[in-house]
Amino acid sequence: MNAFRTGLPVLLAAGFATGALAQVPAPPALPRPKPAASVPPAPDPAFEAARAAFEALPEAERQGLQDALVWTGDYNGVTTGAFGKRSFEGIQTYQTRTGAAPTGLLTPPERIALKREAEAARRAARFKVQPDPASGAVVGVPEALLPKKSAIPGGSRWQSADGRVTLDTKSFPQGETSLDALFERATAAMPGRKVTYKLKKPDFIVITAETAGGRSYIRYAEGPAGIRGFTIGYDRSVSETVDRLVIAIANTFTPFPDGAPAATAPAATAAAGPAPRPPAPGLAALPAASLPGAQAEARPAATGLLLGGGRVLTAASALDVCAAPRIGGVAARIERRDAAGSLALLSAEGLPSGVVPPLRPDPVSEGEALLVLGAQAKGRPSVAPASAAVEGVYAPLQPGAGGAPVLDRAGRLVGLVARFPATPRLIAGVMPPTRYTVVPGKAVAAFLSESGVSAGAGTGSAKNAATTLGGAAAPVLGAVVAITCTR
Repeated sequence: MNAFRTGLPVLLAAGFATGALAQVPAPPALPRPKPAASVPPAPDPAFEAARAAFEALPEAERQGLQDALVWTGDYNGVTTGAFGKRSFEGIQTYQTRTGAAPTGLLTPPERIALKREAEAARRAARFKVQPDPASGAVVGVPEALLPKKSAIPGGSRWQSADGRVTLDTKSFPQGETSLDALFERATAAMPGRKVTYKLKKPDFIVITAETAGGRSYIRYAEGPAGIRGFTIGYDRSVSETVDRLVIAIANTFTPFPDGAPAATAPAATAAAGPAPRPPAPGLAALPAASLPGAQAEARPAATGLLLGGGRVLTAASALDVCAAPRIGGVAARIERRDAAGSLALLSAEGLPSGVVPPLRPDPVSEGEALLVLGAQAKGRPSVAPASAAVEGVYAPLQPGAGGAPVLDRAGRLVGLVARFPATPRLIAGVMPPTRYTVVPGKAVAAFLSESGVSAGAGTGSAKNAATTLGGAAAPVLGAVVAITCTR
């Protein structure tokens, strides 16, 4: 606990109070090599039956059941109402714990019992979703645990009676600071503190950390009104009680409840609003690729890199079970694959011009700072911090990152993410830092040359590397596109 309290004032001085998420598990092993002939896995009848039954329910009911599973401690994901492996396993865990057959399909009596148990837990915590006038955000507060409330600059603070748990809201007016600056401060090395998860996207950041005595969770989102966020920190001795509350708080947090748009952040409820958002400070403003049908684009199955001439480069693994790839709502065809089965070239009509980033001629060293650009269904790509690992990269990527370009801090192409797991292990709805294999830049260069695409070697070095993630990513962001699939 001493180490936890030693680190807390440092973060507070930087504009943060510590906060945490459930402990992130160790990274899974490297994905297995792709077999010579990939065959889509056979659907699980139990899962498909449970999914069909769940998706037949009204959306509010689906979200309510997921929220109930959070409160019973059986689910640690976002409450979107979408059914996936995490929801299926959460229901099975609940059924096993209550002595029922773990079918993953909730019967009407089970739904009633689940919601009754969750409501009892919610009332015991005196959990109140409330507006915070000081910061402008809305947040859920377990008032039984955090009875002490006080004002802090730009927000409010709730604390437990013994001071072992602290929840802060915080806001910054537009122009006072940037997500880049907050992210760098929150991830800076501190004695006795280990960052266990970090995610930076154009509109929000999430960082979790641990010390010998405590855990921490930090989240900020940006909108036209500025930057708003919340932080929570607690002692390890109360983690069994507080872990699920962290997820519940994150699922209720709404940074811009007045209609200002905000990104869908991990374990959070996104605020609605169609108005465009100005670019985050420190990230160059680039026009989004104008692709036909983008407004109806589905969740990305992979990330592609526009090369110009209607051609897009991606990882071949993303197309193994993709019957009909689409880019921006336009049907694409697989033009060619490389001999190793690692890369694929797609072509489609009406795509904007692209850019081939300069290739890095020398190999990266283990632990070197990199970044990965992952496509999103709408808006600019995500920019994830990464570090070089043996034959790969270690980064907090999200579904759809297969084929994502990996750059060094000078903006040179190191390679492409070779594969994203079909069933990723998510923590509170997000992927923890994981090691991914990378198709190296030399293989990319050879494939492009065989395909008639020229790519020059980069001349940058660590000495002229960009000072921010956004600065290094800016020249390539406009060429990163989402690839969707019709199965």
